[in-house]
Amino acid sequence: MNRESSRVCFVDSLGKIGIVGVIGAGVMGAGIAEAIISAGKAVYLLDRDPDALERAQTRIVSSLNYKVQRGKLSEQASEAALSRLTLTTEIESFVSVDLAVEAASESEEVKLSVLRNVCDVVGYRCIIATNTSSLSVGALSRAVDDPGRFIGIHFFNPAAIMPLVEVVSTSETSSRVLSCVTDFLREIGKDPVDIKDSPGFVVNRLLIPMINEAFHILGEGVASARQIDFAMRAGANHPIGPLALADLIGLDVCAAIVTALKRSLPNVGIEVAPRLQELIVSGHLGKKTGRGVYEY
Repeated sequence: MNRESSRVCFVDSLGKIGIVGVIGAGVMGAGIAEAIISAGKAVYLLDRDPDALERAQTRIVSSLNYKVQRGKLSEQASEAALSRLTLTTEIESFVSVDLAVEAASESEEVKLSVLRNVCDVVGYRCIIATNTSSLSVGALSRAVDDPGRFIGIHFFNPAAIMPLVEVVSTSETSSRVLSCVTDFLREIGKDPVDIKDSPGFVVNRLLIPMINEAFHILGEGVASARQIDFAMRAGANHPIGPLALADLIGLDVCAAIVTALKRSLPNVGIEVAPRLQELIVSGHLGKKTGRGVYEY
């Protein structure tokens, strides 16, 4: 079957997304998996590191237990959600998934490698997506056999709670794929917004330069971290200050997005703030490591 006829067959055969594969058991991968299993869908969570899978399971269980304690979820619903989660180190587990979401580290080289491996395993009806927060979806589509089935699905941390998802199409993304993904996201309780492929998309193109500037202000001694965060909460009506938000996102992720924006938008003139880089070098990456700007 040639590529063009394969694409027609693929688009015509798309149905509802029922089984999802998530690649990468870090903070984002675990959060995405939790959001999906909580909405009644089955998830295969893949990572080559068994310890990462164990940490992800612990994180998901803890999050669900917290919701039970707060009365937002019943114990039966929590147990049912966990029964829909399968942890695996084998990519072959993805042979029957309807949607494969890559949530590996924010590196183009890593993501391209992961996506190539996914293409070798999944069926021709499987939609393939990346959760990149800053890289070009079009550039990542080079790893996919049929770019028509490739799309960006950018969840926000914490993915199990945050409603917004940026759905990033390229010029080759099938309109049917966009429709299927949008319907799926609404089905799991998310608010999808259709975005064209562009550096940083919408949220991070606006948000990350502000966060980076907060680190410049901190490093220059203009104000303390708590003063900076309070000023933006009280003065700009932000629900969380930029430095606390950076800790939540991950300082390494923030720096990676700054670097990506610098490469893609040279006229912006953005550089990773020295104070942000110092914390990363010290291993203080934010909430996920127990310390960033603040201690947890």
